[in-house]
Parts: sequence; structure tokens; C-alpha cells
Amino acid sequence: MKAKRLILLGPPGAGKGTQSQRLVDDLGIPQVSTGDLLRAARKAGTELGNQAKAFMDAGKLVPDSLVLALVEERLAEKDAREGYILDGFPRNEAQAKALDDRSIAIERVVNLAVPDAELVRRLSGRRVCRDCGASFHVDFHPTKVEGTCDRCGGETYQRKDDTAEVIQSRLGVYGEQTKPLIAYYREQGVLRTVDGTGEMEAVYRAILEALEL
Repeated sequence: MKAKRLILLGPPGAGKGTQSQRLVDDLGIPQVSTGDLLRAARKAGTELGNQAKAFMDAGKLVPDSLVLALVEERLAEKDAREGYILDGFPRNEAQAKALDDRSIAIERVVNLAVPDAELVRRLSGRRVCRDCGASFHVDFHPTKVEGTCDRCGGETYQRKDDTAEVIQSRLGVYGEQTKPLIAYYREQGVLRTVDGTGEMEAVYRAILEALEL
């Protein structure tokens, strides 16, 4: 079976965003981000968007039922009929069960496995330009001049959520809330684990193999 209804699992820094974009380009299926859906619905002033806005303006989490309704609405669009990559949802087992209850098909879940020490190195080394937003890395993609953006000459800096202390907190949240989804989807027989520590191209080939593409 060629799986094209997907979830990429993995902790912050595992490479989900990069690999998802390659899958989008190569498979011609959309990446469905719940964050993007919420922002778009709010901006468009749709009924669901206005409901979400009320929660967001009050500083509250948008209920899972509302997020699911947005996901269902998005997956009904023409470009998602042949497949999709869910991004940012589900984040916990309750949300995964809610997908099942609504019969939202998940054909394959790819888990990108990366040790915590490597994740900290990846995330803490990131630097972002204050002016144009370009992203660099002190080890993997350094600027030609330290602290200066190659693209526009602006100052590069380390975001607060990329400090070691915050990274450890983010990894802790992932371990408590999202990591249990590995066992959940393994029991359903749709989980495939890929070593996410290799070269980007090798990881991508392994993902394609996991999808039987």
C-alpha cells in the first residue's frame, strides 16, 4: 500500500518541518497545519474562525472539537483528496482517538527518532536574522561573518525558545504528551520508526521506504 495520509511524529528539532516540505513537493499533497488553519479561519472571519478567535482572544486553548472541525473542513478540499500530512495534530492520545472517532484516515505514522543530546545541539545552535527572518545554524549552516545575516546583513540572534533551558522544557512536554502516540499507533500497525540522525537525504529516503513509495 502506498501511504499518503500521514502523520510525522518526533520531538522538536527532529526535522519534521524540513521533511514534510519535501513530501509536499514530491507527492503533491498538502501539509495541513492546525496553527495555519486557525490563523486563516480567524482572518477570514468564518463561523469556525470566529469561534476560535473568542478562545484565542481570551488566552484560552482552542477546544479539540473546534480544531477537528477545521481539520475536517480542510481535508474535504480538492487538493487533499489524494492524501495529506497532518502537522501539529494530534499532540496527545485523546486527540488521536478523536481522529479515529471521526474516521479521519491515517495510513502511516512516521516517527523520527533523534536522541535528546542531538536535539539540544540542533535547536540551541539556531540563529535567526532580526531583520529578514533568515535562519542559520552555528554548526550546519553558519553565517560567513559571525552574528551577521548572509542575506541582508542584519544581526542574527538566538531566540529565547532555543536556549538549552527552554529546549529541555519543550522536550519534557513532548515526552509527557506526544511521545505516548508512538505506542498508540504501533498498536494500530501503522507506525514506522526512522533514524533521524543521518544525512537529510538519507533520512528522506528512509521515510519514503516507510511510506512504501
